[in-house]
Amino acid sequence: MTLKFKNRIALFNTLAVAFTTALVFVVIYFVVSKTAYNHLDDDILLEKEEVFSNLDWRNDSIVINKMPEWEEAEHNKVEVNPTFLQIVNIKDKVVFRSANLMGDQVLSNPANYQRTFYNGVISDQNIRLGQFVIKNETGKNIGHLTIAVSQQESIVILNNLIWVLLISFPIVLVIQFIASSLAASKAIEPVHQLIRTASEISDSNIGTRLDLPEHKDELYDLTKTINELLARIETSLLRQKQFTSDASHEIRTPLAAIRGTLEVLLRRQREPIVYEEKVADVISQVDRLNVLLDQLLQLARIESSNVIANRESIDLLSIISTSIEKWKKIATPKAINVNLEFSGDVTVTADKLYLELILDNLLTNAIKYGKENGSVYLIWDDLLKTLSVKDDGIGISAEDLPNIFNRFYRADESRSSAVKGNGLGLSIAKKLADLQFINLSAESQPGIGSTFMLQFPL
Repeated sequence: MTLKFKNRIALFNTLAVAFTTALVFVVIYFVVSKTAYNHLDDDILLEKEEVFSNLDWRNDSIVINKMPEWEEAEHNKVEVNPTFLQIVNIKDKVVFRSANLMGDQVLSNPANYQRTFYNGVISDQNIRLGQFVIKNETGKNIGHLTIAVSQQESIVILNNLIWVLLISFPIVLVIQFIASSLAASKAIEPVHQLIRTASEISDSNIGTRLDLPEHKDELYDLTKTINELLARIETSLLRQKQFTSDASHEIRTPLAAIRGTLEVLLRRQREPIVYEEKVADVISQVDRLNVLLDQLLQLARIESSNVIANRESIDLLSIISTSIEKWKKIATPKAINVNLEFSGDVTVTADKLYLELILDNLLTNAIKYGKENGSVYLIWDDLLKTLSVKDDGIGISAEDLPNIFNRFYRADESRSSAVKGNGLGLSIAKKLADLQFINLSAESQPGIGSTFMLQFPL
């Protein structure tokens, strides 16, 4: 059986109250019981003082004075609040015994030389006993005095207390459960309101936000967290829609070019040289599609939860040296110089394969957007553990700079038309950098150039 949330709250509160109440009831019973026994012990001590005042001794013999006072009613009756007395000498022989003891023998321990209180039974009646040592003027033990009083009244009181506690315990728990359930219903009403409001939110009105409670408590934090989640979902949906639109556009463009080329070839017979040119155009568009699909697959793999970076200590300069000839070959048509500014060996912690992909993307971008006869620099800052890729190309405007790592994002039309691309390279580089805990950032000024910085963990 599954309990509702309010009933679970009420149940937990009731269990806590049950434990606390049981503990309090046990303490109450213990205190009352202790008080009752202390009261009986005090009565026994008073009787002991009275008895001792009527005792005398000769050497080792106990002498009892004022015998008439020892014939009081409380020493003669057994039925109502009796008091039992017994005096034994050092040889455990009874010297005196009150009339109400009849044939019963109140047990005493001759070897006990300390004041002792304990419980016993006489004539089927529960009693409280006190045993005291009798000493002569020299301090020698000459006997024992045992005094017993009835426990019946105390037992009745304690039994009544037990019944009261046992009956009131379940009543208290039932009342507590009902009260807690009502309080919980009132307390979680704002949660029900949140549920009703949240259930009405769909992709068509994802911009809706929950009203924040007046008090900044846990419910306020929950509502704020849900609103933040909705904001992230809205952003994700918008990005997904934008991604679908951009991907469709990027795929449609080469497909349209291929279709147009083939339609031109089908209209009439052409010279072989024309067919060769048009087929070369088609192959170029197919290559463009292949690059796009490869980059999309890279993004899909990076964004999956199964990708783990194999971070290790690697020589950064050796990785750059492996690819620098390829970058220089790409830069040759624009007469761009690729320069290294390193001072000695550089060791960083990264995934070798992923770092090569990042550098390849950044260098390819720097060369594509660099100006002819310009330069591209790879600069290492050992103090900040930062590798900078700097170009002197067309630059990026301040408005576009925050968005350059978004998928399919390309800057203004003049920049987009100047260089072919699909806007996925920097997005891939950013995700690969984040995967390795490398901070990838950019600085740029239009007409002056751009600098992309890879800051490695210190």
